[in-house]
Amino acid sequence: MPTTLADAQNLLSDLIARYCGRVDYLMIRLEEAEGTDILLRGDKVETLSEGISIGGHIRACYKGGWGLSCFNELATIQDRIEEAIAAARMVGDEETLLAPIDPVQAVCILPLKGADPRNIPLSQKKQLCDRYTELLKSVDRRITTTSVRYGDSAQKVIIATSEGTLIEQSWVDMEMRFAATARNGETVQTGRETTGSRKAYEDLTDLDEQVKGAAQRAIAALSLPSVKGNTYTVVIDPILTGLFVHEAFGHLSEADMAYENPDLLEVMTIGRRFGPEELQIFDGAAPEGHRGSYFYDDEGTPATTTQLIKDGVLVGRLHSRETAGKLEEAPTGNARCLNYHFTPIVRMTNTWIERGKTPVGDLFTDIKEGVYARNWLGGMTNGEMFTFSAGEAWMIRNGKIAEPVRDVTLSGNVFQTLADIEALGDDFYWDESGGCGKGGQNGLSVGCGGPSLRIRDVVVGGET
Repeated sequence: MPTTLADAQNLLSDLIARYCGRVDYLMIRLEEAEGTDILLRGDKVETLSEGISIGGHIRACYKGGWGLSCFNELATIQDRIEEAIAAARMVGDEETLLAPIDPVQAVCILPLKGADPRNIPLSQKKQLCDRYTELLKSVDRRITTTSVRYGDSAQKVIIATSEGTLIEQSWVDMEMRFAATARNGETVQTGRETTGSRKAYEDLTDLDEQVKGAAQRAIAALSLPSVKGNTYTVVIDPILTGLFVHEAFGHLSEADMAYENPDLLEVMTIGRRFGPEELQIFDGAAPEGHRGSYFYDDEGTPATTTQLIKDGVLVGRLHSRETAGKLEEAPTGNARCLNYHFTPIVRMTNTWIERGKTPVGDLFTDIKEGVYARNWLGGMTNGEMFTFSAGEAWMIRNGKIAEPVRDVTLSGNVFQTLADIEALGDDFYWDESGGCGKGGQNGLSVGCGGPSLRIRDVVVGGET
């Protein structure tokens, strides 16, 4: 890989000038990445590795048809360009529609606030995982299974296009995941925690209380009664709000989903009301310091903040240049790829619901019988339908938090659920634990956040 931007500029400019006349659009991406992956299951080390990856890809577009070719050896780049161009010319039979952006030349480094994980020895990272494993196991003898995962990655990407863009961008990302499973006879319960950072290695070294909390929740749930399945007014905490806005609503806001599904495009009509006037939803990579933040997306579009819902009304969606061009809307800087093996597709960045005005304690007022759900264990979405499992939950009785319960799942239709939001809390929390999956590109770093929400008529699964 070229060692300086000047080297890259000379190499890529020459190549693009040589080939760009044969296609409507040409992009060359060079990438260098290094990272660490550690996975401990109990006392067993399943993964302990460090690696370096160098490669790139070529994207060519001709009459609306795209060709992609990846490579690991820079010496083969001309052959890969030929492959990408041939593929694009083979499938192209329409019009190339890319929303215009200004070409830019820039070097962008997302700064760390503390220690760079690349300067931390592998043995020290392993010791950190060992310590958290011991913490999980020490909570109670009924903890039967534990897992601790550590990962960090540093990427430097250079992209050059036939429109004159030349960008070098680099960042470092870190993540840890913890799980503890407890057993008492036939009853099995699991507690999980995930956290991440693009700021400092130190953000991962003082998580003792968070780690123990995962095991403590698993133990506590062994003796809790299951919630009685019913339809309740529910209060969810900011972490569940972040999960909901990302998984249930955010993916539906990605314009490639709507463009490829005319029925969804009709449902997601700009100007349609989806929630109360207090509801404001945003996505954007422009806010600094979050795991979905950057300066330019993987097409060279500047990072933005896009309002998706304003005063309860749909006002925007997330775009690549192609989806923006086809829908005659503005690009939003949401074309992202996991690495050079993949083509950029429309992805969320940091997605959040703006804080409301209701004091959190007042969210419970006048609820005769309901459920208060916090944190998350897992979830799934299928189009506009969702099901999420709460990490911990309590019954609400006569406006007060009452006895804890377990096995709480929240299900519903995202559009109906947005309409059923009764109040938004005046709290807010950013959850940096997200690793998003779409189109086979799993684990892309994102952020999400929001306030506590009060929602009526939520289907809560449990005992019947």
